This record gives sequence, C-alpha cells and structure tokens, in this order.
Amino acid sequence: MSTIKRLLLTPHGGKRILPQLPRNGTCVVRISLVVFLVSSLTPANAANERSAVAGGKSLVERYCSGCHAVGRSGKSRHPDAPEFRTLSKRYPLINLEESLAEGISTGHPDMPEFQVRPNEISSIIRYLDAIQEK
Repeated sequence: MSTIKRLLLTPHGGKRILPQLPRNGTCVVRISLVVFLVSSLTPANAANERSAVAGGKSLVERYCSGCHAVGRSGKSRHPDAPEFRTLSKRYPLINLEESLAEGISTGHPDMPEFQVRPNEISSIIRYLDAIQEK
C-alpha cells in the first residue's frame, strides 16, 4: 500500500481520514469544465481543425481563386473581387454561412454561381477565419 493511501486510510479515533470534497454542485461543474478544456486541447481536435482549414483552402482555390486573392497575400485578379484575407473587415465571416448554403449569386457582376455542402461551408469559414488580417 502506498504511503499516501496508508496515511489517508489510517484509523484516527475510529474514523478514517479521507479528503473532503465540497458537497455542492460547484465541484462537479469545475471538474467537468477542466475535463472539457483538456479534451478540447487534444491533438485529435487540432488535427481535425487543420484538416478542416486545409479542406476550406482547397475549396476556395477551386471555386474562387479565378477572381479573388484567396491566401494571406496577393491581389485579386478581378477589380471588384475583395481579397479574402480582408473579408472580416467588411462583415462577420459567420454571415457568409447562409449565403454559401443558398448559393452565392451576387458579389461582383460576373461572379459564377456555385453551391457547396454544409460540411464544406464550415471548412470554408474556418479557412477564411485562419487567414484574416488582424
């Protein structure tokens, strides 16, 4: 038996000494929060995020790079097409979700119409967020 365990379980006046935990819900909430935070920082989640960002980059390169600058640098080929790294200066990126879901049909006058699936929309938004000028 380990020394710590022996000390905790040694009888003292007929009682065992055990660590006292708070009896309210605060302890449970704190422990749950710590478990959540630790699990959200796991390498698997980081790998999933990198994969989603890479997928978003691939999509915007395929659908948008003909007119827009889709990376952290460069100039848009079309004069009316904003650089993607500056989009958050104009409006919240999350507002693009609905437009992407419905199929963007506006923007610059000769912008092609296209549609993407919901998981692709999430990847595009994550990529755009990753390249924004701060």
